[in-house]
Amino acid sequence: MISDTIRSATMAPVKPGQPVVRNSPPLLKPEIEPPYHVILHDDDTHSYEYVILMLNEIFGYEFEKGYQMACEVDESGRVIVATCHKELAELRVEQIHEHGADPTMKESTGSMKATMEPAE
Repeated sequence: MISDTIRSATMAPVKPGQPVVRNSPPLLKPEIEPPYHVILHDDDTHSYEYVILMLNEIFGYEFEKGYQMACEVDESGRVIVATCHKELAELRVEQIHEHGADPTMKESTGSMKATMEPAE
């Protein structure tokens, strides 16, 4: 039990009809994590079919979007395949690296290269 001395020292008397004001800490806004781009890099040991299938399996992209990205990575050497928070970007890069070789190309000995960078 709280003693009457402590109670009277910590609680001001409130008159009937008077609003009770409580001091509460200010609401904190959650910090928004900065976004990161997941970038797929071109090479000559993976087919368009491999890229399209990989993008479908990892990101859920439909054929048309996967095909557009496969064309872009082939033409420009790289393509942004996702923009997300840092932890998810790290996971997506890891998933691309673990996807394995292209079984349709004998010179393919491993996964495609992917990196991440802060989105501007």
